[in-house]
Amino acid sequence: MNIPAAHQTIMPYLILQGASKFIDFTKNVFGAAETTTKSLREDGTVMHAEITLNGSTIMVTDETPDWVKQTANLFVYVHNADETYQKAIQNGAVSLMELSNQDYGRTCGVTDPFGNVWWITSVNNPHLN
Repeated sequence: MNIPAAHQTIMPYLILQGASKFIDFTKNVFGAAETTTKSLREDGTVMHAEITLNGSTIMVTDETPDWVKQTANLFVYVHNADETYQKAIQNGAVSLMELSNQDYGRTCGVTDPFGNVWWITSVNNPHLN
């Protein structure tokens, strides 16, 4: 199987209202990078774009009458859940689960301004004993 560079076997493909703003959110909160040039429709909405978060690809497009909004629940490992949680809140996310220590790491949950749920976890965190 020949998978294109920077792609994985399974990748989320989100259909959102405000795909460009979603990309900015992921850059500001998670340090994501755009890996392709955005393909835009004639009306300026995103036809296709891709971002990577620490080697994992997320594809995104703006909704259309034929392709309605499809959000996701995403579990993401980060270096510091506390810092990432604060960045998410500062960038318009709403808290679903406050930061807490669990068996699997320091974790929390937020809903981004586009309707996606992010479960944010770090395993090497000074709050864990």
